[in-house]
Amino acid sequence: MSTKLTMDELLAESDLKTLKAGDVLDATITSIKKHEMWLDLGPYGVGVVMRREIGYGQQLEVGQSISASVVDPEIEDGYALLSLKKAAKDRGWDELKRVMDDGEILEITPYDANRGGLLIELEGIRGFLPVSQLSADHYPRVSGADKDEILQKLNSLIGKPIRVRLLDASRKDNKLIFSEKEAIKDDMQSRFSELKVGDSVEGVVTGVIDFGAFVNIDGIEGLIHISEISWERVEDPRKYVKTGDKVTAKIIAIDKDRLSLSLKQMAEDPWIKDVEKIKKGSTVEGTITRITPFGAFVQLTPAVEALVHVSEIAEGGDDAVDPEKIFKLNEKKEFKVLDVNKEARKIALSLK
Repeated sequence: MSTKLTMDELLAESDLKTLKAGDVLDATITSIKKHEMWLDLGPYGVGVVMRREIGYGQQLEVGQSISASVVDPEIEDGYALLSLKKAAKDRGWDELKRVMDDGEILEITPYDANRGGLLIELEGIRGFLPVSQLSADHYPRVSGADKDEILQKLNSLIGKPIRVRLLDASRKDNKLIFSEKEAIKDDMQSRFSELKVGDSVEGVVTGVIDFGAFVNIDGIEGLIHISEISWERVEDPRKYVKTGDKVTAKIIAIDKDRLSLSLKQMAEDPWIKDVEKIKKGSTVEGTITRITPFGAFVQLTPAVEALVHVSEIAEGGDDAVDPEKIFKLNEKKEFKVLDVNKEARKIALSLK
């Protein structure tokens, strides 16, 4: 019986190993240098990983066993070119899809920021945490939506751990989106269930804008609309509150994920007290605050504003009179009180 072996049988018996691009194999770190890392691939020989192919924040040391993906089976000098990032990605997408489907909460650490949000790397895959998905604690409320100020506040979150859930993990689209809001959603719902309209709450002003002020109440966002800041007429909320102020406010409405708050309802309505001094038929002095085609608004006290209708400006009740030719802003004039309607909170004046 012949013992002569074919070439295929000889190769199989010697268990000759060959590599191809895309293979993922176990390796041992033999050397870590500034620009590259060298690996022992066992029967496959020796491989090298360039610095750019090592994932962000990976803690590596000589003797450690890792997984690496083959980029090029053989480069100069016969070494295999490998990537830790690609190997991590191949395993990472499957793991991240599972995490998203299970709704798990993760702790991530942003490595950079832009005006749109925070940049994350997880399981060797780069992702994004949009500004809109940050919690009230971290949302960058700034005056006038200043983009440089927003970026400055986002930069302060780099390197800090943040609890998140995955909103999207699509390998096909290479999209990985995180949400801090979703991670605290259950906790927020629990806190919301303990609150009710009429409650007084304490919080910190996180931003002041033209139409009001945002307040952080133990992680829950609240909004004090400009009309709820003071019983006085408020033209600029910034004259009443500023970022960092501690305030006590009343809950006047509870929306899906935000509280509507009132500062002015924490104090007695001065209109009720002041209007008692204003009698029908009496003469009062007031300051012109607004001029419109149908008349002018007059400030009688800091809390009480009245209207002199265009028909009550000139003799004969001429509606064609132009109020802007009769009045000037901030000028003081005397008026006769025509009517005081306490229920409707309206006072009618006459210049005649």
